[in-house]
This record gives sequence, C-alpha cells and structure tokens, in this order.
Amino acid sequence: MATSETTWTDSVDEAVNGVFEPVADFLGDIVFYTVNIFGADFPLIVGWLVVAGLVFSTYFGLAQFRHLKVAYRLVRGKYDQKDAPGEVNHFQALTSAVSGTVGLGNIAGVAIAISIGGPGATFWMILCGLLGMATKFVECTLGVKYREFNADGTVNGGPMLYLRKGLAELGKPVLGKVLAFGAAFSLLFFTFFGGNLFQINQSLEQVVSVTGGDDSVFATSGGALFYGVVIAGLVALVLIGGMRSIGAVTSRLVPSMAILYVIACLLVIGFNITEVPNALGTIVTEAFNPEGVAGGVIGALIIGFKRAAFSNEAGIGSAPIAHSAVKTKRPATEGLVAMLEPFIDTVVICTMTALTIIIAGGPAYQKVREDAIAGNEVDGSTSAGISITSDAFDTALPWFPYVLTVAVVLFAFSTVITWGYYGLKCWGYLFGHSKTGDLVYKILFSIIIVSGALLGLGTLVSLADSTLFMAALFNILGLYLLGPIVKRELKKVLNYVRRRDAGESEEEIEAAELAEEAASASVQKS
Repeated sequence: MATSETTWTDSVDEAVNGVFEPVADFLGDIVFYTVNIFGADFPLIVGWLVVAGLVFSTYFGLAQFRHLKVAYRLVRGKYDQKDAPGEVNHFQALTSAVSGTVGLGNIAGVAIAISIGGPGATFWMILCGLLGMATKFVECTLGVKYREFNADGTVNGGPMLYLRKGLAELGKPVLGKVLAFGAAFSLLFFTFFGGNLFQINQSLEQVVSVTGGDDSVFATSGGALFYGVVIAGLVALVLIGGMRSIGAVTSRLVPSMAILYVIACLLVIGFNITEVPNALGTIVTEAFNPEGVAGGVIGALIIGFKRAAFSNEAGIGSAPIAHSAVKTKRPATEGLVAMLEPFIDTVVICTMTALTIIIAGGPAYQKVREDAIAGNEVDGSTSAGISITSDAFDTALPWFPYVLTVAVVLFAFSTVITWGYYGLKCWGYLFGHSKTGDLVYKILFSIIIVSGALLGLGTLVSLADSTLFMAALFNILGLYLLGPIVKRELKKVLNYVRRRDAGESEEEIEAAELAEEAASASVQKS
C-alpha cells in the first residue's frame, strides 16, 4: 500500500519478513521445484496437478464431459431430496466453493499469464481447467462420503477426514493420519495469509488506485484501518452464521459478480466483434507456435497450466470442505456438481478475461508483451495484472475501472468468507471443535483481516502459496488410493438418476438400493 504514513507498518513488514523469509525460501524451493524443459522452468507441482487430471479423466472415462448434463440438472435441483442430511443445497454448495476460487487471479493473474506467455497460454489454460474438472469430481465425492455431523447439525468435511477415514478403511491408518494432518495444517496456514491477508491487501490497492492514488483517503493509515475494520465486521457477521449463512450470501453474490464481469467482457468483445475470429485463431496458433515466449510451445503450456492450476485449485483439497455441507444421501451427486467449478472459474471467466485483453489490446498489455518478447523483466504481481485488465476495459468502457473496483472488492470479500469457513474446519480438526475454539479462530481471522489492510507481509504470502500447493502433495496421493471407492459411488448415482428419470419414486429407489447392498454383503460373506 503506497502511503507516506506507513513508517511503523514498514517496520513490522520488515521484521516479520526477516523472520519468515528463510522458511519461505526453503519451502518454496521444495514445493515449487522446477526442471528446465526446452528453455522454460517447469514447476513439478503443476505437473503433479495436471497429471492427476489426466489420470482421473482416463480412469472415470471423461466423466467431466459424459455427465455434464446430469451435473447441470443436479445444480438446478431436479434430484434434490427434502430429507437429505446436510446444510445447503447443491447450488449453494457450488457457489460457496466457486467464491473461494474466483477472485483476483481470474482478473489479474490471467492478464500476467497472457502477457508473458502470449495469447497461446489461454489454450493450455482451458485444457488444464477441463482436466481439473475430473480431479474436483473425485475429491468432492470423497468429501461428502466421509463427512461428519456435529450435534447441532453442522457438517465437518474435507481432505483431513477422507484421508484419515478412507485410508483407514483400506488398512493404511498411519498414512491416512499423516496425510490428513499435512493437508489440514497447509490449508489453515494459507487461510490466514493467502485466502485472507492477501485478498484484503490487494483489494485495498485497487480501491486506492481509483480514489486518487497516493492522495486517496484510503492511502492513509486511518483510511486503510477503516477499510480493514469494515471488511472484518462484515466477514465476522457472515462467519457467525456458519455454512448456511455463507451459502445464502455466496448464492446471491457469486452469480451476480460473475454475470456482471462476463457482461462487461462481452461488451468489450462486442465493440470489437470483427477481431474475434483473429483472436481465436491467434490463441490456437500461438499455443503451438508462440512468438516471443521463452521455451516456445513448452513455455506457453507451462504458463497456461500454471495459471489454471493456481486459479481453480483442483486437487488442493480446499473445495471439498464447502461441498461436504451439501444436502444429499449420495456423495457422487456433489462430485458431479463440483465438476462445474473449474469450468466456471477457468474455462469461462479466465477465458473471458484473456479474450477481452487480447481483443482490446490496451497500451498496458502491449507494453508488457513488448517487454516479454524483448526478454526484459516483467512485473508479475497481481497489481500489475489488474492494471492490464483495467486498461483493456478502459479502451471500450471508460467508466468500467470503477465497476472493476467494486468487482475486485466483492470477489475478495467472497473469497475471504469462504476461506474463513475452510480454515475453521481445519482449525477444528487440528485443535478440536468447540465454541471456545471456534471463537478464538474467528478473532484471529478478523485481526488478520485488519492487518491485511495495513501490512504487506509479502514473505508470509509467499509462504502461504507454498503451503497451499503443499496440500496438493498430501491430497492427490490419497485420491489415487481412494479412486475405486469414488467409482462405486458414481455407479450408484448414475443408477439413481436413471431410475428417477424413469419415474421411480425416492422410496422405491431406496428400497432397491438397500436390497442390492444386502445381496452384495451376503455374497461377500459366502
């Protein structure tokens, strides 16, 4: 945050960064270890996520395409069951999870990706998003299958439960506990400093930029403190209401934000409609023959895959926490719904951002592309990315930077409340679920919101990124082992949908399922 009144905050930043920088560097070198492929650095963690998408896409017979129609019907509530256990319906669970992934990365991260990797990075970004749909299906099905219910009806779910309980069923209890602890700790750390502090800090920067820059009231310590306190208060009100409250807010907020943003993108594209065929052709052509990208095709692929992996978080294990609260008796119903999350986040919103920037070709984008082609160092920060996106909109919609600011703040707010819920469940798993423990967590979370408006703490944010993707190492290993369980659950749901579509009642289907389970158990005993 640029301000003349940040002497003490700078001192705090330097002190905290000085303590954690060695840890951040050490962990970052491990988690984001890179290998050089045709002149481009390829982070192995991105490969780990992409390979998982390939494996699960193959193992489940491209479920993300074959069962997309069923997923859509589930979101619309066609197969809802009134007496099903859970806290929110399929649509609310989806919007809650989407709110945790759709945010600044879709607006700013994509801008940096196509600036450095060229328009062709968009093609690989879309491909990675499609593969990520299969991973989301697996982890969210498991999230519902192994969830637990508290006495008050609230739900606990996520990788820490399905890794521990699922692997114990397979005779690997020690491995399950180790992976569960690693996933819970990693996600909790990111909650505080990535899903919380970073979102508040970056949204404030955008507010400052459109309200006068260094002369803005929000550029002062008092203005920043006011911003942080207001956001903290609003977040606390939503978190106190639990998942039902979060679902109610995000089910209204997320679709509205997404529609507003997509409409703005379509307006810019509409004003430049004659450029659309050329833009699409450029995306495909440069995906395989990029100009001015280090590493050529591999370089564009790496940047596209990296952006998609960072954006939709498929395989990280965060989304199953939200999806676990769904009202359903059949876990794979929510797994199918969860497939839509990477589609919305990466295939739709990230692609819209990319097309808008490529077609509008604002001065900021042109300047960064020229630097990238010339081999000059490019600012890869989120702030730089927002300026590129804002500039692209400004070419067609001069008033839109103000609307973009509202979108950034709302995206940040929805991301914070969703990650606040994720963190609460991880906190409860590590320290026990109790009213006192939950209150301590919420106080800490709110304090960090306020500090995010005053402090940068860049090293902690970098460390949070490392821990987030470290969670993928624990999570995906467990997903591979639990894949056969998910396949059985998918078979149950597809059979259920077939019977419902054939006109059978819920009672008839449940009776048939119980009879089939009894027959199967009898065969196994004999």
